[in-house]
Amino acid sequence: MAVKVSKKYEDALKLVDREKAYTPADAADVVKQTAKANFDETIELAARLGVDPKKADQQIRGAVVLPHGTGKTQRVAVFAKGEKAKEAEEAGADFVGEEDLINQVTQGWMDFDVVVATPDMMAQVGKLGRVLGPRGLMPNPKTGTVTFEVTKAIEEIKAGKVEYRVDKTGNIHVPIGKASFGADKLEDNLRAMMDTIVKAKPAAAKGTYIRNVSVAATMGPSVKVSTNEFKL
Repeated sequence: MAVKVSKKYEDALKLVDREKAYTPADAADVVKQTAKANFDETIELAARLGVDPKKADQQIRGAVVLPHGTGKTQRVAVFAKGEKAKEAEEAGADFVGEEDLINQVTQGWMDFDVVVATPDMMAQVGKLGRVLGPRGLMPNPKTGTVTFEVTKAIEEIKAGKVEYRVDKTGNIHVPIGKASFGADKLEDNLRAMMDTIVKAKPAAAKGTYIRNVSVAATMGPSVKVSTNEFKL
């Protein structure tokens, strides 16, 4: 059965040379042009890596503050107590609490985008693993979300911090901005994300590390990005 696509998608597809791998600058420019929806589409980067995620020494996970943010204001929930709870509130956290906040989440409340927890709260927050884990919201030291430096963590998240993690098929998918961004800002964010991924290469990974890279708007076709500039 033939897959039906919208007229806007067909128009966007005509703007992309499917056989070409664009430079980061050209890819940023083209992907902006393909965003034809009636809302400010998110621009996502997808990178296929030469790693085996099943092996512990080839799992890649971390976070990076993009130069121009993501264009989305993140709602931050912080599990902390005492002075650290007060610090989190002053730093601009949207929700702060201990057992009360844990109980809310247990009952199904999920009105937040990122979770931060102080180390002394992790024994209790760990109970939320089945709820937060599948949604990629579980705090983790590797992404800077388990820390006593709550002010720094909140400020970075609000500034456009993006978490990345290789999936079971060896791919990383992350937002790098909005269609309303200038092409130069999208390029800056693309390069910052790729530089971070390159530096995160596991010592155990063999062969070609960056297999392919592409960017795409929420409702648009993918645009191939040349990997030449992202090789070790």
